[in-house]
Amino acid sequence: MTLDDSTSFTIDDDAVVWSVPTAERAERLASQPLVVVMHGRGSHENDLAGLFPLLPEEFVYASLRATLSGQPYGLGGWTWFTPGEPAVPPVSSVEGSVSAVLAWLDRVEAQFGRAPAVAAMGFSQGGVMSIELLRSAPERFTAAANLSGFVARDAAEGDERLAETRPPLFWGRDVEDPIIAASGIERTAAFVPGHFTVTAREYPGIAHSISSEEAGDVAAFLRAALAPSSSSSSAPSLRPSGS
Repeated sequence: MTLDDSTSFTIDDDAVVWSVPTAERAERLASQPLVVVMHGRGSHENDLAGLFPLLPEEFVYASLRATLSGQPYGLGGWTWFTPGEPAVPPVSSVEGSVSAVLAWLDRVEAQFGRAPAVAAMGFSQGGVMSIELLRSAPERFTAAANLSGFVARDAAEGDERLAETRPPLFWGRDVEDPIIAASGIERTAAFVPGHFTVTAREYPGIAHSISSEEAGDVAAFLRAALAPSSSSSSAPSLRPSGS
């Protein structure tokens, strides 16, 4: 991996928002799946933590703060990638943030033990991360939920393995999303069918956000992917602030 020496990619363990207190994590993670939640560009770890009550209560959730401060790039909040062409984040940024999340997951497993299943879930840039984590380390994750995100790279080290196993992927979006460039959608549409078992949903009129219908679909997807014997449920609306 080649990274800009001036850029440090790391997950702040103290900034992670968990759905369960520290004292309960080891016991819960011994039998319950972990869902790693990642916000969008210019947002923060508390944004998608608002989803926790809307998702299956039998899972553990951890909402991460992105690796980079947005301030050097004219943003508030935090970002996963340094600036690049529309829907083409620099590969070094993708690799840096992916490596940081995997290192964080190593620390979680060392402290609390390994969950029976792990899913990656994110909105916009966080949705990009959800896909790219599985492309880099398919053996670490059971499923991914990509909300208004896209495939970032032409190739990744785990692509061949993904093509063999085709783990579950939720891909939700508005076809008129004003934020995500068409090139990113085209790249994603070409890549994911051959590498994932895709649940694709379109939500006209939500623009770059998460609707009540999509939140319910995500909850049902996670139950089916991580605990197939569980029943599905509906969820109210949430509109994240990041992109």
